[in-house]
Amino acid sequence: MNTRLSKLWTSSNERSGKAKKNILASFANKGLAIIISLLLVPVTINYLDAEQYGIWLTLSSIVAWISYFDVGLGHGFRNRFAEALAKGDNLLARKYVTTTYVTLLLVFGAILIITELANPHIHWDTLLKVSVSNELLQGVVSVLLIGVCISFVLNVASIMLSADQKPAASAMITTAGQGLALLVIYILTLTTQGNMRYIAFALSWVPCLVLFAVSVFLFRKPYRHFSPSLSSLDFGLVRSIIGLGGKFFVIQISMLLIFQMVNIILSRVLGPEAVTQYNVAYKYFSITQMAFNIILSPFWSAYTEAYVKRDFDWMRGIHRKLVKTWLILLAINVLLLMVSPWAFHIWVGDSVSITWPIAIAMMLYLSVLSYSNMYMILLNGIGKVLLQMIIYVICACFSIPLCYLLCGRWGIAGVVLVLSGVYLLQAVSARIQLGRILQGTCTGIMDR
Repeated sequence: MNTRLSKLWTSSNERSGKAKKNILASFANKGLAIIISLLLVPVTINYLDAEQYGIWLTLSSIVAWISYFDVGLGHGFRNRFAEALAKGDNLLARKYVTTTYVTLLLVFGAILIITELANPHIHWDTLLKVSVSNELLQGVVSVLLIGVCISFVLNVASIMLSADQKPAASAMITTAGQGLALLVIYILTLTTQGNMRYIAFALSWVPCLVLFAVSVFLFRKPYRHFSPSLSSLDFGLVRSIIGLGGKFFVIQISMLLIFQMVNIILSRVLGPEAVTQYNVAYKYFSITQMAFNIILSPFWSAYTEAYVKRDFDWMRGIHRKLVKTWLILLAINVLLLMVSPWAFHIWVGDSVSITWPIAIAMMLYLSVLSYSNMYMILLNGIGKVLLQMIIYVICACFSIPLCYLLCGRWGIAGVVLVLSGVYLLQAVSARIQLGRILQGTCTGIMDR
């Protein structure tokens, strides 16, 4: 199988060569990231317990919603910066860096003030239907809010690396942050009793320190020509970034309503332990999805460059290789399903029970998600996202009541099937759209 994958990605094209180097480096990095991610689950569950871990997952996923309110600046910046590099305009690229930093600082500064003022008035215990002290939950949320807002501003440096077709380097930053957080949590298990506040500090503030240190290094050394400065601040570029980023923003909000409400629905209908079951199953079957994302990641900005230069032959060739790679990973997913009872027992023991319906539904969901992402990333790279936006908006109108309905009837598997249906619809429409773009016959909504 390794030989087959190697043959698929052998190419003398310079753009493909960059992608291949990033894929190989990313696999090495992701191997470590997967180990860290898998270790975080039992270590954190043992530090808290299955119920508190479920509450923690729900709270952290809710706070993470605010990252969706970047008005699409992150994705818009990635495409515009990549376009500036493709044209050799370093001055414009630097202006995009500075303007994005300042705009995100203003946006998330305002969000932080508003949410911190609102937090003391929210009864999280009632919202989640849990018996934990509301004062503790408010404290956890406050810590998370600060960490998430700061990290999103600092993340510009990481996005810049991805836009420069160096996603492996970008991923290493995240892995380093998670690795340091794991170390901190392990120390907590030796020195303190289970406390969600400490977990919030470790998993939200520690990665911020890594992002800050890396940002300082990048703008003093390899990317000093793009270092942000007040002289290169140009608010006139915000419209250019948000023009494309605005569509991404609508997509993000729709995805928030569709996918990020899951933990709340599960907690309210089935209890916080169901949140733990869902997330443990998700992490297990997401192994192949993470591997596929490693392969896909370089092609977002590579497709941006290729589309600017009208290199459609290369784009078609890459698409065919990605489809073949997905089929190989699908077979691996089936194998993971077959050995899942043994794997779950070794990984989390008897603390979490994953039934066959949950495992089967999750395997199908992650397979469809990977297939859909293949098209989404390629279309995002060339900025043709209007159709994707429309479908997500329509699905957002029906997903929450449908999730509640099927969760009551079929439990976790019912919710997962709703999410699978959304991604399947996106995959089918995106496949048709990309095919027309590569054939040069795309018009109307599909060409926007």
